Amino acid sequence: NRRKKKGDRILENPSIPNPFPELCCSPFASVLSASLLPKATSRKKQVIKVYSEDDTSRALEVPSDITARDVCQLLILKNHYIDDHSWTLFEQLSHTGLGRAIEDHELVMEVQSNWVMEEETKLYFRKNYAKYEFFKNPLSFFPDHMISFPSETNAALSHSGILQMFLSSSTYPEIHGYLHAKEQGKKSWKKLYFLLRRSGLYFSTKGTSKEPRHLQFFCEFSNSDMYMSLTGKKISGAPTNYGFCFKPNKSGGTRDLKQLCADDEQSRTCWMTAIRLLKYGMQLYQNYMQPYQGRSGCSPLNITPMRSISENSLVAMDFSGHRSRIIENPTEALSVAVEEGLAWRRRGCLRLNSHGSPIAMSNMGMSIHRSQSWFHHKISREEAQRLILQHGLVDGVFLVRDSQSNPKTFVLSLSHGLKIKHFQIVPLEDDGKLFYTLDDGHTRFTDLIQLVEFYQLNKGVLPCKLKHYCARIAL
Repeated sequence: NRRKKKGDRILENPSIPNPFPELCCSPFASVLSASLLPKATSRKKQVIKVYSEDDTSRALEVPSDITARDVCQLLILKNHYIDDHSWTLFEQLSHTGLGRAIEDHELVMEVQSNWVMEEETKLYFRKNYAKYEFFKNPLSFFPDHMISFPSETNAALSHSGILQMFLSSSTYPEIHGYLHAKEQGKKSWKKLYFLLRRSGLYFSTKGTSKEPRHLQFFCEFSNSDMYMSLTGKKISGAPTNYGFCFKPNKSGGTRDLKQLCADDEQSRTCWMTAIRLLKYGMQLYQNYMQPYQGRSGCSPLNITPMRSISENSLVAMDFSGHRSRIIENPTEALSVAVEEGLAWRRRGCLRLNSHGSPIAMSNMGMSIHRSQSWFHHKISREEAQRLILQHGLVDGVFLVRDSQSNPKTFVLSLSHGLKIKHFQIVPLEDDGKLFYTLDDGHTRFTDLIQLVEFYQLNKGVLPCKLKHYCARIAL
């Protein structure tokens, strides 16, 4: 009887077919362990806004535990960029003129949680070629007159050994030198002798004395972040343009900043690099060796730069002989590509000469460079220096811009030896043809593209080859 009554109830309520049976909860779901469920379902997502150099922005919905490296990897994939491990997430405080490159392992949401409502803070996506350059060339980052070793260490320690000491937990080299410090609550700056040790940053109250009774504690780094001054003397009134500061996490504003200023770029680079190594230690080396390994689930890859799909599908070939061969030497492949590009440009010029006028050809030669990523139209000398500084003061970082002092000329701005140098590109006219030169006409080029391609392969009159260009990317 019970079974009959139950069947009658089922007949009274006709069943409606479920169009989404996979969404129904199984009666056995309650016995499933939570550990067997996918972890992605429990991760919260938030929206972040990332800007590029041309102030275009892109909103991304990301997990709450995403790292800065994973955000860069996401933008690289979405924009089809080639990943050379130099892409960086940059935090910029517009109101105070400060900025810093967020470390690859840092959680983006934790960085944003330290933002103050009164400050206009943005995240920028750009290249930073100097991010891990000290692992490759420590000689230019730690000059001998600013570093000293423990007494038991051999004074003739190699520079690779210096990095090992920085990454070691038992020993740490001492960085010392003069810095300008801004006095708390005042506009004045005072030049003091500073020492960086494992326990923190100190200054001497009596000249260059290192006795404990003359050392006064200045700052520690576990609860603060280090920023570089992007505006030089304008906002802080610093005596030089090489300023940096420490901003406590969740601080109340500019009054809590501990501002310092170096006499030159080499000194500032040494201090900031040593403090980064002191604060993060072996984590920086792990970021350098495994740039793709993060907490948000990106698969670790090898340390060779990832190329685009189209680039991976192409192979450099040589068809000049009786039998074709694959060009395995990357230098030879690059030179062949440059020669093919120049030949293509010459063929284009011949087509224009046969169908167009000489005036049209001249105008094309004068404007062909405007489509290049390394060309920046009308930016000032200060803007060029700021752009190169943000991309990292590595030898060979460059851009080409219009000259403000002479409207008919151009300027090549180049980084070398932790300094930014400017070279004037002068136009020359010979037999009715227009050429460009950097060396008073000894080497001539029909357009700026040929000039840049030549100095990417040859140093010539420049202090180094052109390696990395500063580009205003769009997101």
